[in-house]
Amino acid sequence: MTELPKTFDPATIESRWYAHWESNGLFRPERPDATPFTIVNPPPNVTGSLHIGHALDNTLQDIMIRYERLRGKDALWVVGTDHAGIATQMVVERQLNAKQQKRTDFTRDEFIAKVWDWKAESGGTITGQLRRLGCSMDWANERFTMDEGFSKAVVKVFVDLHKRGLLYRDKRLVNWDPHFRSAISDLEVETVETKGGFWRFRYPLADGVTLADGSDHIVVATTRPETMLADMAVAVHPDDPRYQSVIGKEILQPITGRRLRIVGDDYADPELGSGAVKITPGHDFNDFEVGKRAGIAAGQMLNMFDADAKVVQTADGLVPEAFLGLDRFDARKAVVEAMKADGFLVPHVSKTKEGEAVEADFEPRTIQTPFGDRSGVVIEPWLTDQWYVDAEKLAVAPMQAVRDGRIEIVPKSWEKTFFNWMENIQPWCVSRQLWWGHRIPAWYGPGLRGNARVYGSKDPNGWKDFIEENEVDARQAAATFYNVDPNDLVFYDSPQSSAKGAEDTSKIHIYRDTDVLDTWFSSALWPFGTLGWPEQGEKLSRHYPNDLLISGFDILFFWDARMAMQGMEFMGDVPWRKLYLHGLVRAADGQKMSKSKGNVVDPLGLIDKFGADALRFFMSAMESQGRDVKMDEKRVEGYRNFATKLWNAARFLQSNGVTASTDIAAPAAQLPVNRWIIAETVATVQAIDTALADLRFDAAANAIYHFVWDQFCDWYIELTKGAMDDETRAVAGWAFDQILVMLHPFMPFITEELWHLTGERSNELIVAQWPQALAAVDTEAQAEIDWLIRLVSAMRTARTELNVPPGAKLPVIVRDAAAETHQRLDRQGVALARLGRVESLTFGDPPAGGAAQIVVDEATFILPLEGVIDIAAEKTRLAKALSAAEKERDGLGGRLSNPSFVEKAKPEAVAKAREDHAEKAAEAERLKAALDRLG
Repeated sequence: MTELPKTFDPATIESRWYAHWESNGLFRPERPDATPFTIVNPPPNVTGSLHIGHALDNTLQDIMIRYERLRGKDALWVVGTDHAGIATQMVVERQLNAKQQKRTDFTRDEFIAKVWDWKAESGGTITGQLRRLGCSMDWANERFTMDEGFSKAVVKVFVDLHKRGLLYRDKRLVNWDPHFRSAISDLEVETVETKGGFWRFRYPLADGVTLADGSDHIVVATTRPETMLADMAVAVHPDDPRYQSVIGKEILQPITGRRLRIVGDDYADPELGSGAVKITPGHDFNDFEVGKRAGIAAGQMLNMFDADAKVVQTADGLVPEAFLGLDRFDARKAVVEAMKADGFLVPHVSKTKEGEAVEADFEPRTIQTPFGDRSGVVIEPWLTDQWYVDAEKLAVAPMQAVRDGRIEIVPKSWEKTFFNWMENIQPWCVSRQLWWGHRIPAWYGPGLRGNARVYGSKDPNGWKDFIEENEVDARQAAATFYNVDPNDLVFYDSPQSSAKGAEDTSKIHIYRDTDVLDTWFSSALWPFGTLGWPEQGEKLSRHYPNDLLISGFDILFFWDARMAMQGMEFMGDVPWRKLYLHGLVRAADGQKMSKSKGNVVDPLGLIDKFGADALRFFMSAMESQGRDVKMDEKRVEGYRNFATKLWNAARFLQSNGVTASTDIAAPAAQLPVNRWIIAETVATVQAIDTALADLRFDAAANAIYHFVWDQFCDWYIELTKGAMDDETRAVAGWAFDQILVMLHPFMPFITEELWHLTGERSNELIVAQWPQALAAVDTEAQAEIDWLIRLVSAMRTARTELNVPPGAKLPVIVRDAAAETHQRLDRQGVALARLGRVESLTFGDPPAGGAAQIVVDEATFILPLEGVIDIAAEKTRLAKALSAAEKERDGLGGRLSNPSFVEKAKPEAVAKAREDHAEKAAEAERLKAALDRLG
């Protein structure tokens, strides 16, 4: 047995133990006959670095996988990274730009080769950081969403969904990022408050029509004047009496001269502005729905922007040439100027402080503006052809699984949110206009009109698509469709190259779709794609469904729900039996962390400062179901101190000849203190088992913390000091071993180090056996030692409150003690004398003079203080301190009872006042008790 160093240094042990675990295959020990337990990590972006949210998410997962591994299960934690289409392409393009190059200087294949080169050199940053956190993942089987096997699964799912009628191409509005020239998901859109305006314009009624009040125009308002170049309607509420007479009539758009129909729709709010809304269905999500209800098909909706968000001619050719080619924000200025010049702008009138009227072109407004979270540019709703999954049909099975309990959502409160989204789910856009990603397995050839081949998107028969897993199958499908020899087909990589080759009319020209799939599409296959599907191997049958998924609530819809859809569609079963949703890690003041606020916390910095174990324990102790975690570096430091206390306890035991236990079963014990610590150990095992079964990470962490710090380190060690016989050494060694095992899922590094430094071991702690709560709980011993602890604690409190000198030993007189208390005092008298600084112990009435009285159960313990302290001065001091505490308590209470303060003050100020009030109330109660003791 190696002597423990005096101080605990996390940095010296973390990398050493992690390398040992991984190199020896201990994250996935061979247990073919054991019960499987499987979790998958939410695959972080290959471009990513560990942030505080990752630290929380992965700590919780590691706790569960280490716990189940210790319980003897075949514990598999699937690990991998996501190819992160936009993020990765952006990183590589940025590197090219630094060399005065751009993506289009290369062929698609050449660029993708550069991305793979980047991944080989720099794509492993976050996996190394996960190792620093202590994540015991199955690195030997690490997956990547673009690896060969996983890509095969992705392509098969796309093709199968299409053949089942659950995936199709459609023209709809998407979130369009003009920088990347691609559609992006809702998760990649960040809404930011920006300064904008509210413009009002007159649209003249057509054909001499007037409103009931005689007006020959309708005023419409908009925050995006440029989009009026593609207006297709004006909406009013069907019950609005001002406009009922003109519903179905036409109105003129002043710049384009386009005749627009006035439609009745509930979307128009009579109380907002004029009650009339211009409708541009090709450039606004709400307008798109209004347009559909008005009978405008998506294919008829006008588009006024190209992929760079510059103005192009609409299908009806009515956009004046002066606007063509303008950037959208330049177009906004030009449209406003044109409308103003022609007298169609309704100025906004405001008043100065002096009451003078001032006109302006627009009313200043704060606008909720969507930005691309990576590009930083304003996102444009854009009408384009994309691939969609019929999410409405796929959502049926997961909803039923949650209803019948096959999927348990924890906390249960998230079920309502889950159902609300799933019941109103929209088609899922899965295509992206990028080069890096899973290329869509679709090929397009000419359509047929009779026997004639027709090329071109403007003809309804213009294209025929072939959706197959590879080009060989696509060639065969096309040859069959055209009834030609496969050699008569020429395949191209893009529509542009196909167009160039189309001069040879003896061949049929087919090109491949240039889009790639959304990364959420591929990651939705994670629970089964990582297990070898579509191959039906033993690993898949053994580990699907997964047992548990832990994820942030913010990806419930983007990832969790979609995994449930795809898993149930392709595996016929739920992807996981339990879904745990945790909150966000926020700044200490409760604000969301962001780089712009400067309140982001680097978990690696915390690991450097306090060690991975301290950060992990903080995360688990603070993870309370349904609540966000508030970052508190002081608490992380506190858990570093907890690790130090554990280390010092090990040194104390070692110095007293305590060594590792040889059996998982508790040793035989006669002494009450040893029977007590055995019972408390068993109770702690039970508490942790119960907490982790319910995924109450905070309860589990607090159970082991309280046991280690309070019961073992503070009381058991104190109670056994100077009384280390063979029985006590055996029990102490056993209890400490149980502590190391129980604490291991939370603090793996220090526990593994101590496991080996405190005795000879046959195996590593990571694969040890979880304690079994089989020992009978000795309630008699528990009651006796709990009584002793309460008595000593009360004595120490009284001595402190009454300013008794620390070294002073006091006589104690016991009154009204029952027979059981007499027996306990006989057995525990030595410990009481040492821990309570007791000079003598007698029974009877107290002598005259001041004394402190302590009541524990039925007995009163009297500590004479005459000659020990100045009783009169002490009473005066306590009374003065009590008065001050009561005054502060009552003042704070008055503020809190004032509705004006509670309702108007900042929430953090109210919370602070409540905290201070509770503190002062407790202080007053403590001082009054001390004063009462003096009589």
